Amino acid sequence: MDIKELQNFIKFVTKSGASEVSLETDSYKVTVKTGGGEAVHYVAQSPSTIAAEPAVSKAAPVAEIEDEFANCVAIKSPMIGTFYRKPSQDKPVYKNVGDMVTAGETVCIIEAMKLFNEIESEVTGKIVKVIADDTTPVEYGQILFLVEPA
Repeated sequence: MDIKELQNFIKFVTKSGASEVSLETDSYKVTVKTGGGEAVHYVAQSPSTIAAEPAVSKAAPVAEIEDEFANCVAIKSPMIGTFYRKPSQDKPVYKNVGDMVTAGETVCIIEAMKLFNEIESEVTGKIVKVIADDTTPVEYGQILFLVEPA
């Protein structure tokens, strides 16, 4: 099972409403646990086992975001993983509030199972809010940035 298949499996289980699903073959075992509809993230426990556990999100409730930033477009996480605002510890952040971003430009990195995935903006405009906290777990579909379209 490659990373994309694993991500799709986790998305499927999360959306299904099941509280726990295990999948086991000769080469791997995957267990996805959701805490009563909460989002999940996965942690490598051993070379042959990957488990998903409830994630604690510090993101603002969507209703608050919609009221205050109704004209903005959200850049959302396309996967479950760890959110990083900069490419490495000694480098500056990709984008700050007030910075302009163009469609296709990298705005952050999400690490999933030791793979670092550059996340690109799908919209051109100005960053008006950074929702996710640096180096914290994010879930699939979680809002990372709000952009005021140009």
